[in-house]
Amino acid sequence: MSATMNRRHFAMGLGGVSLAGLATGCAPREQAGQRILSVADVHPNGYPTVTAMQWMGEELGRLTDGRLGVRLYPSGQLGSEDDSIGLVRYQAIDMCRVAVAALNNAFPETRLLALPYVFEDKAHMRRVVDGEVGTDLLNVFESRGLVGLAYYDAAPRCLYNARRPVSEPGELRGMKIRAPLSNIFLETISAMGANATPLSFGGVFSAMQTHLIDGAENNWASYHSSRQYEVATYWSQTEHSYSPDALLISQETLERLTPSDRDLVRDVARRSVEVMRVAWDAREIEARDAVLAHGTQITEVDREAFARSVQPVIERHLAEPRVRALYDRVMAGA
Repeated sequence: MSATMNRRHFAMGLGGVSLAGLATGCAPREQAGQRILSVADVHPNGYPTVTAMQWMGEELGRLTDGRLGVRLYPSGQLGSEDDSIGLVRYQAIDMCRVAVAALNNAFPETRLLALPYVFEDKAHMRRVVDGEVGTDLLNVFESRGLVGLAYYDAAPRCLYNARRPVSEPGELRGMKIRAPLSNIFLETISAMGANATPLSFGGVFSAMQTHLIDGAENNWASYHSSRQYEVATYWSQTEHSYSPDALLISQETLERLTPSDRDLVRDVARRSVEVMRVAWDAREIEARDAVLAHGTQITEVDREAFARSVQPVIERHLAEPRVRALYDRVMAGA
């Protein structure tokens, strides 16, 4: 998929779905001083991001005697991640949780977080998003009517397929591997030697089941919750991406709140990160154990070979000065 096509797809996500959101009756509710913030996520109940947002609602309710709260729409009830971005931007709903990959084309700075092999491990990624670079990357969304509240975990991401064990890039040749609708992810999968196939998260299971694609890439929790392990049993421990998720709120929604309520929502969102991480770490272990018990085969890979294969992708995106500046700060330990 070309960069132009990706930009067009994102624009459609921003502008073409607001009526669908309004038709669901999920617009913000304000009754007798009560303010319930609607939030969308493609993941199901029990998924760590959903758990964190449920905690946000409970905490906001506790601190305001029920005056503020959260109404969740999990399991992709309001469409894809691109759809939910548009619904938030046009105030059909208040908030959404989306993968950073869904934001890369519209917000170039976020490409840093999606580039392959930028982060050494989960701890490194968390230090970056918790630090000054992460703060700067929460402030890039306001040009499109969005405000970044927090970054949640969504990694490490690895490859898996339905055909054979894969330990080095050459073994991907001829395979169709699903990638998110992001230039970086499409380029990364292609550089590894596979035929990168753009597809929304919700369509991956059926596409593998019908052999439209051979595999995909994601984290243990999503691999398990989506039941993709039932049709793709070969897992390759590439750990090629530590790309996080972003929790976004409509700028207009935030500005309609009182200053003290704005501060409270921001504070509770920041504190929800730790709730999410505790749930995430536990869920990773549970998901891994469950899919191994079902028959998933893990293959250790030549990580250096995979890193070398995607180096041209990294260099291409580092030609963008804003991305290069952020990358240099991360490499310097900022």
